[in-house]
Amino acid sequence: MANDQTLVASAASDDPRKGLRAVRALRELADRLETLQVERARSLGWSWQEIADVLGVSKQAVHKKFGRRI
Repeated sequence: MANDQTLVASAASDDPRKGLRAVRALRELADRLETLQVERARSLGWSWQEIADVLGVSKQAVHKKFGRRI
């Protein structure tokens, strides 16, 4: 999918196949962006608790998801 506007339009499509593909692409993009920002926060010295607070999840959830990657 070419760009964000195309993804958003496709996600709202009346065609479930097209919509679900767009939802999957948006989810994958969000996951990549989250990983990038968590890595950036950690490199700047943020604690797992600070990251968790901003993401609205528990410290344990963030550490479980990213602790081994970073």
